[in-house]
Amino acid sequence: MRAFILAILLMTGFNVVAQQGWWSAKLHRADGNVIAFTFEWKTLQGKPVWYIKNAAEKIKVDNIKEVGDSLFIQMPVFESQFRIKKTNKELSGVWIKGGSLKTQVIPFSAAKGNQRFLAGVTSGKNISGNWAVSFAKSKPNQLSVGIFKQLGNQLTGTFLNPTGDYRYLEGIVKNDSLILSGFDGGHSFLFTAKIADAKTITGGTFFSGATSKEDWFAVKDANATVPGDSVAMFVKPGEESLDFSFKDLEGKQVAINSDRFKNKVVVIQLMGSWCPNCMDETAFLSAYYNANKQRGVEVIALAYEYSTDWDRSVKSLKKFQQRFNVQYPILNTEVTVSDSLRTEKTLPQLTAIKFFPSSIIIDKKGKIRKLDTGFNGPATGAYFVAYKKEFYDTIDMLLKENL
Repeated sequence: MRAFILAILLMTGFNVVAQQGWWSAKLHRADGNVIAFTFEWKTLQGKPVWYIKNAAEKIKVDNIKEVGDSLFIQMPVFESQFRIKKTNKELSGVWIKGGSLKTQVIPFSAAKGNQRFLAGVTSGKNISGNWAVSFAKSKPNQLSVGIFKQLGNQLTGTFLNPTGDYRYLEGIVKNDSLILSGFDGGHSFLFTAKIADAKTITGGTFFSGATSKEDWFAVKDANATVPGDSVAMFVKPGEESLDFSFKDLEGKQVAINSDRFKNKVVVIQLMGSWCPNCMDETAFLSAYYNANKQRGVEVIALAYEYSTDWDRSVKSLKKFQQRFNVQYPILNTEVTVSDSLRTEKTLPQLTAIKFFPSSIIIDKKGKIRKLDTGFNGPATGAYFVAYKKEFYDTIDMLLKENL
């Protein structure tokens, strides 16, 4: 059967064998900067599959439709797709990403090869370790943490902010410069900078998406930390519990005060299908819930989407649900992430929800016990390990409490 399918494709002029293997891809910004990534093209059961690589992560993309010499590629989680013309040697087209106000379109190209960036000679500089990073648009004294690992001239890492992290980044150190990039269908990032010396990175520029651009610099600091005061969320005076009811993805009303959640420790996940850090948090919470629900733990996701269009929101949220085997309820608040009154309309017992993801942990009596903004994802290494430990310890403590 596979031989028959291959023969048919060859007859139509599409050389399946030539398409398979590694490709070097580029998103071309109007300012001339290029956000690069690599992917491996395979054929599984006669169908094309891409594996987009960013450092330790591989994203499986299997919603690929071929029409003549065109490819229509839907990313697995986000409102994000490629529309591409193909030959045996190159691909060209556009990457399209939906948004709350407008759709972003960036020209795309790819050619056979597995190099993200041309490495050249091995650099004598090594920037492995933690760095205190200042981004130009951040508030005064609001530092980020750069977490880098360099092997030869190959560089991986991420940046941890008060609101989360920039996920998996991959690149090189070349002479006195560094370059890192990442693409996951939601993020499209490029970081460049000069390595002044063993303790100083200067002249950095952070490019995001089609047009965003921001300066940055960094100082080596093994003890660099991220202050969380600017993004903190609090329970309003006189309040101690939540009272909400929203529809799940099947249209069924789900209330926090229902019998399902009574006498349980409940984690409320504030998320959106547009949010890459929410993807990492959903993977973590889904695995945790499936392994621990029998202990008396529940999780509820409250989604704040790009629009109030029910069908659009549910379509995107179901991709999250399916991708991460989410067995806990995902509720569509029908309040947009851009709504200035999103907190008042959904969780009026709290001060402003400033960033996504955020989470709320409720004890067996229904009282709010912990508010957590941001999420330290797996790309942050030791910070992710510490986040998980604190989460596990908090849940274990609350489970041991008597009613």
